[in-house]
Amino acid sequence: AAGLREIAPFNLGSRDDYRVPDYGYVRSTPTETFVPTAAIVAEVVSPDDETYEKFAFYAAHSVDEIAVAEPIERRVRWFVRDGGRYDETVASPLLGVTVAELATAIDWP
Repeated sequence: AAGLREIAPFNLGSRDDYRVPDYGYVRSTPTETFVPTAAIVAEVVSPDDETYEKFAFYAAHSVDEIAVAEPIERRVRWFVRDGGRYDETVASPLLGVTVAELATAIDWP
């Protein structure tokens, strides 16, 4: 409904400085190997990963929203960019869905 396209895996950034989010949603189908930005990136937390350390990189690349799934805790966290940082929120402004709705819809392991 938001007109976004899912892509995964993909390289967010540039050839010399990029990250590979678990999933992403872009406004138009990318034609290049390194995608400069995304509307939403989704990260699934795993042991010893660096999900939260990537936030500054995502802000520098104008990613609007970050979804973080934490399987061990069976919860979803959502963050919306405010300038150079992200604020946690209870719903996605782009998708119009709450984190509670998402957490309920996930078939957790």
